[in-house]
Amino acid sequence: MGPHPAVAAIRLAVRRVLHDVLTDLTEQGCRPAPAPAPRVGRPGRTVGSSAGAAPHDPLPDTAPLVLVACSGGADSMALASALAFEAPKLGIRAGGITVDHGLQDGSALRAAEVVSRMTALRLDPVESVAVRVGRDGGPEAAARDARYAALDEAADRLGAVAVLLGHTRDDQAETVLLGLARGSGIRSLSGMAEVSGGPGDPGARGRNHRYRRPFLQVDRQTARKACMVQSLSVWDDPHNLDPAYTRSRLRHEGLPALEKALGKGVVEALARTAQLSRDDADALDAWAAEAESGVRDEDGRLECAKLYALPPAVRRRVLRRAVVAAGSPAGSLFARHIEEVDRLITGWRGQGAINLPGRVEAQRQGGRLVIRQG
Repeated sequence: MGPHPAVAAIRLAVRRVLHDVLTDLTEQGCRPAPAPAPRVGRPGRTVGSSAGAAPHDPLPDTAPLVLVACSGGADSMALASALAFEAPKLGIRAGGITVDHGLQDGSALRAAEVVSRMTALRLDPVESVAVRVGRDGGPEAAARDARYAALDEAADRLGAVAVLLGHTRDDQAETVLLGLARGSGIRSLSGMAEVSGGPGDPGARGRNHRYRRPFLQVDRQTARKACMVQSLSVWDDPHNLDPAYTRSRLRHEGLPALEKALGKGVVEALARTAQLSRDDADALDAWAAEAESGVRDEDGRLECAKLYALPPAVRRRVLRRAVVAAGSPAGSLFARHIEEVDRLITGWRGQGAINLPGRVEAQRQGGRLVIRQG
């Protein structure tokens, strides 16, 4: 008899992502270590638990390493168990990282418990990383920034080729609704990418494909069910129930209200909207990248007349690229900032310089748009 359908679903999702990782390594000229043969116990039965790692001999240190970011919640514990089971069969080492944000009493103890649970799954290496959460952008954004910084540092130090994140289809639906409520553009409505480099996609060599989200087509209930049937202990973060947090209110009040008013299928429809929006946004980004060289003069300065001739969606992307290149942090740059810069092109009335995040300013001078740090 095969595994429970929920377990089979999460393993299949992880297996597909691991195959993608190996394909990327091959295209980069890296040769993954061959998968070892399974150890055999009694005839017809391999050694190992269905909830733990796949039954293989230890892999060499030269084998590629994939980490799972695990909070101890149902989504990430399901992901950790699936990675532990699937990775060795493909010749991939599986490890885990848990981030202690220090925002709750006893957080260090809970992080140690998560380390113990990942170790029991035979993940190796396994680490707990403590961070200090700042205040920029609000508590949720600050915690996210601190978490990704810690994951980046751990992945660089350990030489991991990928970090798996447990975001589900439900998380994707919430992200789309949050973008819609904020009046953000199509890129925000595209939600989370299956493959990314974290907030702002830093684009450093090897990092723009670091983060993988295998569960974006898997609902939250499936992940929880997979933990239950495998007897995996999970921890439910009280922040996820705290109405002080926007995402918590959306999860427990907003989405249920939408489903009550519109019927079932809202989550699936929002996730589908994310994918369609991402396809459109990717196409527009590619167009903007090609158009940018054509709107600069021989000195590399942006020409306002040529910018004006571009479609608004393309022009604003060119402007955003230029502002980020000048030193404005991508995560702090919002649609309203780009709209103000765009008015220097489309609504020029002699206005002064526009101040932007990162001490960057944009101003119009002699038919050229000058964007630089002040």
